[in-house]
Amino acid sequence: AVAGSHFPESPAEAEAARARLVFDELFRLEVALALRKRRQIEGEEGIAHTAAPGLVEAFVAALPYRLTGAQERVIAEIRADMATPHPMHRLLQGEVGSGKTAVAMAALLAGVQGGYQGAVMAPTEVLAEQHYLGLEPLARLVGVRMALLTADSPGRAGVLAAVADGTVDVVVGTHALIQEGVRFARLGIAVVDEQHRFGVYQRVALREKAEGPHPDLLIMTATPIPRTLAQAISADLDQSVVDELPPGREPVRTYWLRPRERERAYAFIRHRVTQGEQAFVVCPRVEDVDDDETRAAVTEHERLSTEVFPDLRVGVIHGRLRPGDKDAVMTAFRDGEVDVLVATSVIEVGVDVPNATVMVIEGADRFGLAQLHQFRGRVGRGSRESACLLLADDPSRAAAERLEAMTRTTDGLALAERDLEMRGPGDYFGVQQSGVVDRFRFARLTSSEALRDAQQAAESVLAADPALAGPEWAALRARVAAFDAGARRA
Repeated sequence: AVAGSHFPESPAEAEAARARLVFDELFRLEVALALRKRRQIEGEEGIAHTAAPGLVEAFVAALPYRLTGAQERVIAEIRADMATPHPMHRLLQGEVGSGKTAVAMAALLAGVQGGYQGAVMAPTEVLAEQHYLGLEPLARLVGVRMALLTADSPGRAGVLAAVADGTVDVVVGTHALIQEGVRFARLGIAVVDEQHRFGVYQRVALREKAEGPHPDLLIMTATPIPRTLAQAISADLDQSVVDELPPGREPVRTYWLRPRERERAYAFIRHRVTQGEQAFVVCPRVEDVDDDETRAAVTEHERLSTEVFPDLRVGVIHGRLRPGDKDAVMTAFRDGEVDVLVATSVIEVGVDVPNATVMVIEGADRFGLAQLHQFRGRVGRGSRESACLLLADDPSRAAAERLEAMTRTTDGLALAERDLEMRGPGDYFGVQQSGVVDRFRFARLTSSEALRDAQQAAESVLAADPALAGPEWAALRARVAAFDAGARRA
């Protein structure tokens, strides 16, 4: 194949040689992942959580709404996995607003029911606090004690002591959960939200806070992962998908407005605010940069609050604010004390304000499809019709394709597949996140047929020789070992 790729006698021979080299790289990947999964199942002592009725059923009964069929199916999958004596390694995917948090809470309660503790790690203080505020009242109804642990948590020392002695059943936090000094009495299940925001070793560090058997691990994401890419980089994870939205949720209408139509966007915001609703205005930057016309949040906040909406309450939030200030702004917005919130990508994940019905994205051409879809998911979370307005002053051809795609569908998975075709897999997972995707020379993860062939071949080889012990596999063993070593270094 190498000779044929360098000195082909025909285009057909060159194509066949390339296909063989693509297969070789994907086969090595799939064998490495299959072996990793086998080591997880056979080599790690886990916890067989009880599947008997109890806290989960009480929690579901206490919810102010009925679970969707997809939520019920996924909860059953997770509980069956947790009942085995091997550690669960499961990826939970779901559209924005599909109810993944309720599913995660059910999993946590399945662990608490047997006397273990649960932990939820979120990437931002805003999201951690939101999880805590939303779940703690429901947990209290079923007698489960929850606590919040972030870098600026009030009473931090008391929370640490309660987690260490088992007084707290479930702790919700940020990276603070994996810092030195955090000890669990009996950690049984760990949930990582918005998993793409964490590196592999941060997820591992949370699991390793358990001093006994390995806890179960549930990884959640609302950033849709294309099926082919999920097959490749998450083959060592079991996968569950919440593929149904709660009843009553209306699709968010999306429009791409040209620069001359910006005033229409402002008029639309004003109209919705007079109806008692709220709006987001997202900017690509925090502050202006010389020679860059991209709108910046600080400048845009000043302009909107003084020139465009002087009679409205306009707030601003960005990553440079102190955590306490960010929390205060988000609390004011959630409580309806701010009409229009100017923001950077800090509101990309986890912000849940059902009264917000308008999302305006300035410089929309600066964002990828996955990120645009996340922004759009901040609205449409209530029963009112919502809209997302995309503004781009001078988009490139590729950016225009992305904006057009956003207006055509609200299906996150379809957008993810399109983004993968347009930009390749690196925009979804760098090696820092996955620890798996090597620097392929020939393979592209957009080929489902090639991946399927590689997976089938890997399964066939490992079924015949699970440890690759035969002498005929010496070269493959060496290549898989090198592949694993490279992933660990990454």
